[in-house]
Amino acid sequence: MERKKNYFAGPSVMPVEVLEKLKEDMVDFKGQGLSMIEASHRGGMFEEMYDQCLALFRELLGISDEYDVYFLGGGATLQFTMIPMNFLRPGSVADYIRSGTWSNKAADDAEKLGKVNYYYDGKANNYSSLPDPKTVKPSENSSYLYLCSNETIGGIEWQDFPDTGSVPLIGDMSSDIFSRPIPVDSFSMIYGGVQKNLGPAGATFIIMKKSLLEKQNSNLTAYMDYKLHSKNKGLYNTPPVFSIWAVKLVLEWIKANGGTEGMLKRAIEKSSIIYDTIDNSSFFRSPVDAAYRSRMNIVFRLPNEELEAKFVEESKKEGMLGLKGHRSVGGLRASIYNALPVEDVVALAQFMKEFERKNG
Repeated sequence: MERKKNYFAGPSVMPVEVLEKLKEDMVDFKGQGLSMIEASHRGGMFEEMYDQCLALFRELLGISDEYDVYFLGGGATLQFTMIPMNFLRPGSVADYIRSGTWSNKAADDAEKLGKVNYYYDGKANNYSSLPDPKTVKPSENSSYLYLCSNETIGGIEWQDFPDTGSVPLIGDMSSDIFSRPIPVDSFSMIYGGVQKNLGPAGATFIIMKKSLLEKQNSNLTAYMDYKLHSKNKGLYNTPPVFSIWAVKLVLEWIKANGGTEGMLKRAIEKSSIIYDTIDNSSFFRSPVDAAYRSRMNIVFRLPNEELEAKFVEESKKEGMLGLKGHRSVGGLRASIYNALPVEDVVALAQFMKEFERKNG
């Protein structure tokens, strides 16, 4: 079977080696006589796999024992509510940086639960840029400062992060986690859905500084209580078993391919191929501030929407999927996550140049 070239923003491309391992062990996991997705999550083969997954998470990101690491269900969207419910203290304010669709959704949910200050709102520039991280400072009496490290729809990514001092920094890293080394110690909490760079949809990773729980609000219902999940390493209720199993295999693949430094090298190489194609063209254009261009989600435009629609249709004939921009912004978008082969990026660049030759 010839695989399609997959540029979807999520769920997204996975390493073929991981898909093959899932296929190999799906019915009979390592000779145990049952599938991993049939096993109890209380001890046994699941918990052994789970502990190995968490250990790999820590190893590859250099996470110290000052942090808890575990998985939850509900997607990253559930965290939009859980974070302010747990940490937006009465009488205080939470600082949010509105940099695009996902941070905006998080901010809107937080505003329903307490007082929110918008340190930065990119609406005026159509969410095409970010503030200089060196200038970002939390408000007085701030419970936390929140950002989204990479906006998949707008195609902008923080290249460095603010120093918030004693105020907790919280980051949604759903779409660029493990694409580069990150300064975990600068954050009190990092979370994200796994369906971009880590595996199939279903699980949400949580990295939380244990001291953050000391600032937690009270009177929380069970599933909304991070302290409860910390005590149970994310196993208070039945976890998303299949998704976690796949994440463990993806982490093994990342480790075998150079870890986060290896992924950064791949990301720079692949994104440069497409951005160079755009920048050397008078036909394609990038609407994003060059200082904050995403290495994961490359958005670009053509002179008109008719040409963009034609580009999408003709790309499908070449086995390329997922190049239509998000319905909320239009245009074109290529998501080039860790698992996307360099060859598929080169193929896209060649297609872009040929499309310009025929239609420019």
